[in-house]
Amino acid sequence: MIMDKKEEKILKTIEKFAKKLPKFSDGRIDYSNSDIAPVITVFIKSKGEILLLKRSNKVRVYQGKWNTVAGYLDEVKPVREKVVEEVKEELGISKDNISLIHMGKPYEFTDTEVNKTWIVQPVLVELKKRPEIKLDWEHTEYKWIKPEELKKFDIVSNLDKSLENVFI
Repeated sequence: MIMDKKEEKILKTIEKFAKKLPKFSDGRIDYSNSDIAPVITVFIKSKGEILLLKRSNKVRVYQGKWNTVAGYLDEVKPVREKVVEEVKEELGISKDNISLIHMGKPYEFTDTEVNKTWIVQPVLVELKKRPEIKLDWEHTEYKWIKPEELKKFDIVSNLDKSLENVFI
């Protein structure tokens, strides 16, 4: 898999965390007690709309808030590979239905509510066709919306900034 400079920089960041933080039994990096963590925020786009997901009460942070596909960058692997995994895991969408993966501009922000600094890598995934969505335990419902409607929802911190940093 060919990586651009942005992806190479993110991979180096993940490698640094992998060296200094504990691991789960399956080898993933454990960010539980870290005050900083790299994450992906993946916008799914189809027919000019994006998919919003309502977080369940089983997730650790931002319960009941609207978000997109998201996940910790907790393995030393290319970000695009992690994106494909998360989209499949959280929505049941296969790689075959992805026509584009676009890496947005990463940014950092500290959320004092959860006492964590997030290193956010926004990503846009365009689909070939709108599939049936199969939610996993992380979400309770979903809605397809026009990007400008995002402000009408009770969203996770800085989701609007992630959207601005990725939309093309």
